[in-house]
Amino acid sequence: MHQETNQLYYGDNLDILRNPSYVKDESVDLVYLDPPFNSNATYNVLFAEKNGAKAASQIQAFTDTWTWTQEGESVFADIVTAGGRVADCLRAFRMFLGECDMLAYLVMMAPRLMELRRVMKKTASIYLHCDSTASHYLKMLMDSIFGPNNFKNEIIWSYKRYTAKSNRFQRLHDVILFYGKSEQGTMFNEPREEYGEKSGKADSHYKMDDEGRWYRWQKLKGQEPYKIYLSKGRRTGDVWEIPHINASAKERIGYQTQKPQALLERIIEASSNPGDTVLDPFCGCGTTIAAAQKLNRRWIGIDITQLAITLIKKRLADSFEGKASFEVIGEPVSLPDAEWLAKTEPYQFQWWALGLVGARPADQKKGADKGIDGRIIFEGDKPGVFENVILSVKAGKTGSAHVRDLKGVLDREKAAIGALISMQEPTSPMKTEAATAGFYESDFWGKK
Repeated sequence: MHQETNQLYYGDNLDILRNPSYVKDESVDLVYLDPPFNSNATYNVLFAEKNGAKAASQIQAFTDTWTWTQEGESVFADIVTAGGRVADCLRAFRMFLGECDMLAYLVMMAPRLMELRRVMKKTASIYLHCDSTASHYLKMLMDSIFGPNNFKNEIIWSYKRYTAKSNRFQRLHDVILFYGKSEQGTMFNEPREEYGEKSGKADSHYKMDDEGRWYRWQKLKGQEPYKIYLSKGRRTGDVWEIPHINASAKERIGYQTQKPQALLERIIEASSNPGDTVLDPFCGCGTTIAAAQKLNRRWIGIDITQLAITLIKKRLADSFEGKASFEVIGEPVSLPDAEWLAKTEPYQFQWWALGLVGARPADQKKGADKGIDGRIIFEGDKPGVFENVILSVKAGKTGSAHVRDLKGVLDREKAAIGALISMQEPTSPMKTEAATAGFYESDFWGKK
């Protein structure tokens, strides 16, 4: 593995961060993370006490939740027995919160934040994205790990969007906690925003020169008049008004927790330089990665779902026309790997298989696919007329019934081609059933 190559990891970020052959000590310039959390759950659910009887917590795609289990109990014990400020913080949380999902979230975040601090350079920054449900607890946890003296800002990302009627004010902001690793100096390129029409530059004293710079004439007694230029935009404050991604936005790819790329670009430009390394340990649909690639930063992305890895690979291919160079670590690379994934995580196998053929997952919610696991869109023989390839993926045993089902979906969707991807070799009856569906004929390709 080449350390200077961009890297995309499939797996648990704690396992990957703890492996020194993957991410070296003090090698990262900027960390951004938006950890999954069930912000839509009620306080009664999040703070309800749990008995820890579940075997283990699982983070599923688009199910932003952590639950108190025996695994959480074990992690809590490991941190507390090690002692120190983090242990004191978690003991206080447990005394106050009890064994609830919120405590599970904080306990599982603690070792990840500790590992992130280890891989950060002394001048590095970390931006932790959260909402008001957990931001105050996370700030205390961050203080225990990074030190209160290294707290820089509580950034408010303000946006407008439709929200349902409720008995409280609409929640129209997220919180981003900005910390440095040490007091030795944190990298910061102060961002500037363009002056608005109602700002001070709009009064009659200011004019714009041929280079687009704002200036006014200064005249002191006994001296010739001279120009005073405004700085390059006004200083950016800690309240950022950046639009939420609406349903029709071009950058929207359907990922439930997708953040606008403009938000990540501002963070990356403020706290890194071209060539620096940016790490996102919960990279989701890859907004951090896309922004880092665009701004000429090296990047490391980690996610525990194959769906995220598939979406990121497709996003990079579409956005950068194949010019984004990176390694994918942790995906199946052999038949035994694929067999293991199909047996243990059939949904992960499904998303991985779709990525092999460049297909986009049709619906990220389990059980909501209506017989369609993925699609490939292509231009037909007529310019501007696009056709669909419908894909169905089967991780287990397959038979001719699956082919018949796909034929039904093909007719219902009026798609051009249907493809069944299976872990097992197709049987002769399956091939016969497929042959009865007919052929797609293309004048452009000159074949069936």
